Amino acid sequence: MGVLTDYFRAPDADAVRRVLERTEGRSPLSGRQPAFDGVRSKGLDPHVVLGQLVAAVREVPWEVDLVGEAPVWPPGPAPAAGTVVDDDDPWATGPWVAELGDAARDTLAGVADGDVPAVAARWARAEELHGAAGEDLQPVVELLVGLARRARADGESLYCWTCL
Repeated sequence: MGVLTDYFRAPDADAVRRVLERTEGRSPLSGRQPAFDGVRSKGLDPHVVLGQLVAAVREVPWEVDLVGEAPVWPPGPAPAAGTVVDDDDPWATGPWVAELGDAARDTLAGVADGDVPAVAARWARAEELHGAAGEDLQPVVELLVGLARRARADGESLYCWTCL
């Protein structure tokens, strides 16, 4: 089973929730007219894999809260850590959307074009990328950096929609 992860920018969490309510939780990037500007991806979870990219840019070790995430979807409060939820609970089944920290957005937005190959090569060393080559990751880095730059320029935040 693969994990779908779509990254997008939006003015605020309320705008994201309105779109998700209207589309019954489908990705804001789906359909002929995406609701937001974004990057479709697979398996790039924000917590670990995107966190590894942020660590590669900063040239620091990965840490648990490197990206900084705040839950946006499903509706209602997120269950407390360690809470067991029913199998049919939206917090167990998804999809989920998290607002990413502005520091992570700004880190990605600050990558110079000439630094992308080196960043991709450092990111490729992450165990979670299963030996991917830096040159294969370079287009993904370019897309995420571009998205982060546009978000920062427009005063928007980055979000990640995740579905199993």
